[in-house]
Amino acid sequence: MKPAKYLFAAAVAAIVVMFSACQSSVCETVHLRILHTSDVHGHVLDSLPRIAAYAEVCRRQLGREAVVMTDGGDVLQGHPCAYYYNFIDTASAHIVAATMNRVGYDVAAIGNHDIEAGHPVFDRWVRTCDFPVLGANVIDQQTGEPYLEPYFVLEREGVRMAILGLLTPAIPNWVPQNLWTGLRFDDMVATARKWVPLIQQREHPDLIVGLFHSGIDENGGIQTDDYCENESRLVAQQVQGFDLILYGHDHRRHSEYIPTPSGDSILCIGPTSTGACLCQVDISVQKDRWGRVVSRELKGKLLNAKEMDDSIANFLATADTSVAAGFLTPFSPESWFPEARAAVEAYMHEDVGTFATTVHERDAFFGPSAFIDLIHDLQLELSEGAQISFAAPLSFDATIKAGMTHVTDMFALYKYENFLYTMRLTGREIRDFLEMSYDLWCNTMTSPDDHIMLMDSVLDGGKRLGLKNMAFNFDSAAGIRYTVDASKPDGQKVTILSMEDGTPFDFDKDYLVAINSYRGNGGGQLLTQGAGIPLAQLPSRIVASTDHDLRYHLIEIIRRKGQVVPRVRDNWRFIPDAWAPAAIARDRAILFPKRGEGVVVLSGK
Repeated sequence: MKPAKYLFAAAVAAIVVMFSACQSSVCETVHLRILHTSDVHGHVLDSLPRIAAYAEVCRRQLGREAVVMTDGGDVLQGHPCAYYYNFIDTASAHIVAATMNRVGYDVAAIGNHDIEAGHPVFDRWVRTCDFPVLGANVIDQQTGEPYLEPYFVLEREGVRMAILGLLTPAIPNWVPQNLWTGLRFDDMVATARKWVPLIQQREHPDLIVGLFHSGIDENGGIQTDDYCENESRLVAQQVQGFDLILYGHDHRRHSEYIPTPSGDSILCIGPTSTGACLCQVDISVQKDRWGRVVSRELKGKLLNAKEMDDSIANFLATADTSVAAGFLTPFSPESWFPEARAAVEAYMHEDVGTFATTVHERDAFFGPSAFIDLIHDLQLELSEGAQISFAAPLSFDATIKAGMTHVTDMFALYKYENFLYTMRLTGREIRDFLEMSYDLWCNTMTSPDDHIMLMDSVLDGGKRLGLKNMAFNFDSAAGIRYTVDASKPDGQKVTILSMEDGTPFDFDKDYLVAINSYRGNGGGQLLTQGAGIPLAQLPSRIVASTDHDLRYHLIEIIRRKGQVVPRVRDNWRFIPDAWAPAAIARDRAILFPKRGEGVVVLSGK
């Protein structure tokens, strides 16, 4: 018998040989592909059939088990199709769940606009989805446990993938509490730090994927002492253990490798909205003969509609005739839920009332406009006792033509399902609110050649200019007369001259203000940072709230009137008079170069 030391040496040598063999040829390499959407915003009958066709091509090329489909939330708002099944037909199968089930999604995260639809809607949607809807930081206040599934583990081709879902914690600052009763929304970084080690201990996954409804740039959203709107980058930078982060919410087409706490980097990738873009992540996992992961490689790219169509066409051009025949028929939009499509079409084309003149939302950026002033008029009519109204352009460039309008036009007039609040504000708070709004909106001009709009390069390599900030925070006011001096520094631009009827405006007096619920709960920080009202005090300022969303009431008012005659209140203007008109004309041509308004060729920012 050989001495033990020789036996030990022989065993070690055998292990070395086996390991070397595995390294050189025996290791298994598994190829997976994740297809990720986010912020579809109800465009399920027009965008999801194309995505389903592309997913089917991928499944046929790579194998059905090799393709994983994820969604990052915000599917229940933004289109009449979703609204109809949220609030009009609540008995039939929800079209958003039905279409996502047909696509074959494996997992989704919940979004803030899904929560905004209210408990009856999002609870119904979650129940009828054939896949889990995740939200590890959406907490049931009674139990202290996640209200939704925190994570989901799926195994494909022998690879265990754990997917952790997180939602931006800003919901209480945007959405009325009655829509999310019994819930709280915890910080994403803290929640990820809790769940990643638990997932590793419980599940022993080969990959951990973050599925987040929160933007990538923490400086691009709202940050307060209470929450950060966009935390995806912060999670990647501060929480070790993720191999990939799929995100949404900011409607930003973006792909980036972000350094982790260990010094490695992980892929963070997100599409834009409405299904116009698809994230594709190709994953190669190499395992040794004992099933242990030796290496992982992840490559991401972003596909637009044309690229998806081209890939489908290329597949069909090389496929067998038997495969190609009839391939597209199940994916033609007309074949998807024709009864539901017909019901939605009928709802969208219901008559509402006539408009005496055409109104353009683009006019609202440069002064009083018939488009926004119509919203002001209707808000003041709806909000009993309100003396002042705040409203902002929500769709950027919508148009409602003269003549009979339909329900679909009301989604252009008012994009979101906000409620209408009546709030009590002092005159000084009203002025400070407007100061912040115009600081976000208006440049500080130092010469007549400067921009009057606060401009910045858009996210296309700086090829043209766009607005620096989100237009839905550009609130103007009705009920008061005021000027906005673009030559003055931030915080000193707005001068309130009087009430609109000519009576004095008093900084120390309380006024009743018609304002949407997003703003009234702290959205955009115009009330908190601008007017200086502590977030905790906002509920005490709410005097009344509508019982339905504002669009619902706008439709009812216009139906009751039969005809609306949009008017321009002409209660505010940009100054100085020697600079503003020419600057407005230049910036209007940059922002809206169509309709014969001219195209401006820029040499620089």
